[in-house]
Amino acid sequence: MKQALDDKELLERPLVGGNDLVSTLPRGLREVLFQALLADPAHQGNPLREPLAHLLGCNQVHQAQLRRLIRISDGYQYISRRQQESLEHQYDRQLHRLEKLARISDRYQNSLRELSETLKQASLHDPLTGLGNRRFLMERLTQETERANRKESPYTLGILDVDRFKAINDRFGHEAGDTALCAIAQAIASALREYDVCGRWGGEEFLILMPETPLDFARQIAQRVSQSIKAIHLEFLDIGISASVGLSVYRLGERFSDTLNRADAALLQAKTHGRDRIEG
Repeated sequence: MKQALDDKELLERPLVGGNDLVSTLPRGLREVLFQALLADPAHQGNPLREPLAHLLGCNQVHQAQLRRLIRISDGYQYISRRQQESLEHQYDRQLHRLEKLARISDRYQNSLRELSETLKQASLHDPLTGLGNRRFLMERLTQETERANRKESPYTLGILDVDRFKAINDRFGHEAGDTALCAIAQAIASALREYDVCGRWGGEEFLILMPETPLDFARQIAQRVSQSIKAIHLEFLDIGISASVGLSVYRLGERFSDTLNRADAALLQAKTHGRDRIEG
């Protein structure tokens, strides 16, 4: 078949105006065609040649400017995307760092709370027996005294002293004495009620705080404690263990130190009357 149009047929058509075929050509091909027409000597005298050349030149300049603007726009978009990616990366990195710092801070705070609680417990408990120490007992005495006065319900104090404990240390050694003290502490705690308080007052002395307890009932509790201590059996001991107890009831409005002094005097009386006794 015959091709649509060759270059000669295109050149023979009018230079401009009404050429539908030219308008359908791709832009690049149209420019080539126009340049060929302008270079053809046959059209040197055509009055439209100079305006066409001017328009073609302007078009080429505009095309070059457009391509430059496109490159600038593409470059700007590329830079913008890189900056956005960089900002997102920095944000993610900073967020990750803050989350890590928050986790470290939480662990640090938890460690501080645990350490504080450990130190508090250590400051309030006897390291040998595990019972409350003198400081713990003083705090509880303060609290119970306030409650007793508020509710008008006295408590009873008991001071317990292990009989002839020095002989155990002298004969079997201090390590054996410590073992005996631990066993005595367990025996006392096991014989008390759930809401009673006991602790190591010092040396071989223990303090028992019995809230809202009259003296008669306190004697029964002290007797139960005494029996629990006598039931202790340690293989290295060939002697029995006993304890003396002094009791005193808190008098509303007085200082708890006064109650302690009376309990201590009752304990001395129990020791004087032969030990293994409950006085008060």
